[in-house]
Amino acid sequence: MSKIAKTAIISPKAEINNGVEIGEFCVIGDGVKLDEGVKLHNNVTLQGHTFIGKNTEIFPFAVLGTQPQDLKYKGEYSELIVGEDNLIREFCMINPGTEGGIKKTLIGDKNLLMAYVHVAHDCVIGSHCILANGVTLAGHIEIGDYVNIGGLTAIHQFVRIAKGCMIAGKSALGKDVPPYCTVEGNRAFIRGLNRHRMRQLLESKDIDFIYALYKRLFSPIPSLRESAKLELEEHANNPFVKEICSFILESSRGVAYKSSEYSSEEKQEE
Repeated sequence: MSKIAKTAIISPKAEINNGVEIGEFCVIGDGVKLDEGVKLHNNVTLQGHTFIGKNTEIFPFAVLGTQPQDLKYKGEYSELIVGEDNLIREFCMINPGTEGGIKKTLIGDKNLLMAYVHVAHDCVIGSHCILANGVTLAGHIEIGDYVNIGGLTAIHQFVRIAKGCMIAGKSALGKDVPPYCTVEGNRAFIRGLNRHRMRQLLESKDIDFIYALYKRLFSPIPSLRESAKLELEEHANNPFVKEICSFILESSRGVAYKSSEYSSEEKQEE
């Protein structure tokens, strides 16, 4: 049985499943669907075609599903889909997708979005991620599983962050980050690998292989892309080579600089 505060304003067209808690002064719009066990604290606003998965908890003054902050948006149908067991803290804002993207914003399972996180239109966030206070994601960003992003970090539109990465706090990130990398700075560059996360997810022999692979990839000659092509040719059946090198080759924005190759152009931009 659901527990709904008398002061909550809920559209008769909204779909509320069993075991949902809705706090005082929440506003739930027409196209909203709440799965079992969802908990909304006081003063939460949910609008648009928004789906919230099982046991997700949303804290006061979070706003989800309102119109994207994109001047090209003309009211077209778009969605926000949030998975299960997420924690979305105070004053978070998450927008749905747009016609210019994938028409939806997707958030996986078991993520923690701390206070004041902003997730713009058409973003895709995996599962088991932590976005610390004040993280700002522009539109069309893709974030893999098990990614940690430090507080007050800003990320440029269309950037991709692969599985297992760590982004240090107060970073400004404008390029893609390959699997298991740690980046830091304004503009952010690769400091090394996220050994802590790798130990949680991988065996020791696989960690050693990935370290050796990155050392070869970031050698001065040939270029990073050429190195990735060569690795794929020589180790076509290795899953880590496929994951890392394919990510590099598919990058449209380019991959973040390794710290020892931090360019003078990047320094001048700070």
